Amino acid sequence: MTSPSATPYDLLYSDTEEELRSAVRSLLADRCDGAAVLARAESDRPNDPALWQTLAAGIGAAGLLVPEKLGGQGAGHREAAVVLEELGRAVAPVPYLTSAVLATEILLGCDTPEAAPLLRELATGRQVCVPALPLTLAPGAPLPVTVRDAGGGTLSGTVTSVADAAAADVLLVLADTGLYAVPAASARLTAPVPLDLTRPLATVTLVGATGTLLADPSAARAAVAGALLAGAGLLASEQLGLAEWCLTETVAHVRTRHQFNRPVGSFQALKHRLARLWLDVASARAAARAAADALATGAPDAPLTIAVAQAYCSGVAVRAAEECVQLHGGIGMTWEHPAHLYLKRAKADSLTLGTAGHHRTLVAAFAELPAP
Repeated sequence: MTSPSATPYDLLYSDTEEELRSAVRSLLADRCDGAAVLARAESDRPNDPALWQTLAAGIGAAGLLVPEKLGGQGAGHREAAVVLEELGRAVAPVPYLTSAVLATEILLGCDTPEAAPLLRELATGRQVCVPALPLTLAPGAPLPVTVRDAGGGTLSGTVTSVADAAAADVLLVLADTGLYAVPAASARLTAPVPLDLTRPLATVTLVGATGTLLADPSAARAAVAGALLAGAGLLASEQLGLAEWCLTETVAHVRTRHQFNRPVGSFQALKHRLARLWLDVASARAAARAAADALATGAPDAPLTIAVAQAYCSGVAVRAAEECVQLHGGIGMTWEHPAHLYLKRAKADSLTLGTAGHHRTLVAAFAELPAP
């Protein structure tokens, strides 16, 4: 059984983290309101490159996980978690989870001279790099290898459900001979109709594409496994931000919406539903902060803490979004109201980097309990 952490997790936000939150929230309030997100979601290019440049390079959020010697901010997972909270609150159409978290963690895990130049590009926001891996791939699950090297780094194969591939400059491709950096322009993308319009998926097909070898198969698999774990831990913060927005907006609505000459929020049944949701969101905040702190401190029980956070936060985000749609009444069911964007993101996140059921199974394994 995994031993408990030697020191309690720090669940509070530091002054630096609050300043970072303020900067990101101010940017998103100015450039990423519900109407702007919906307009981009309806276009052929849902990702917002201008917003990404300001977030990545202007604020420096893209390099939070990258050491200063490689051009990054030298911060850590707690700061990245704060950014993801705010991006979740805005369902922002930017490739932060895929590029600044997953791809960055993979490159850091490779720890090779070939990976360093690409890390510098990511940290400064000059390039977007995403892993050519299914977004549903979970920590602890077998890593599928569907791309083969015909020799000399000439790659062919197909990978499904790759998030933000359309916004990428570089793809990180796991092949049978190792991990390769492949120019995104050399891949053919097929975009299915997505559930989440703000984080589109694509099927990536490579036919004789040339890539640069970054790591051998053993190091590549270890790097990807570490990135999936970190990504799952930080995804809980995105789910937390999403749930907080849904709760805040729903409370504001039921305070002003009147029925029978009184605010609908004064009805006892709705009070109970929202009180329970508030408790769930508060618990999700504790779980997400524990996961971020476990990653930041390298706690020995980080895998267990992350599995707990994902098993819990996933369901809270979905329920908060469902309540948001339902308690907004008729307007919540309309396309013009942003509630549906949050419900779709919550549903998509519930499948991202492992389902809640997968993470509950991991919790049982780590704690040596019967599988649920």
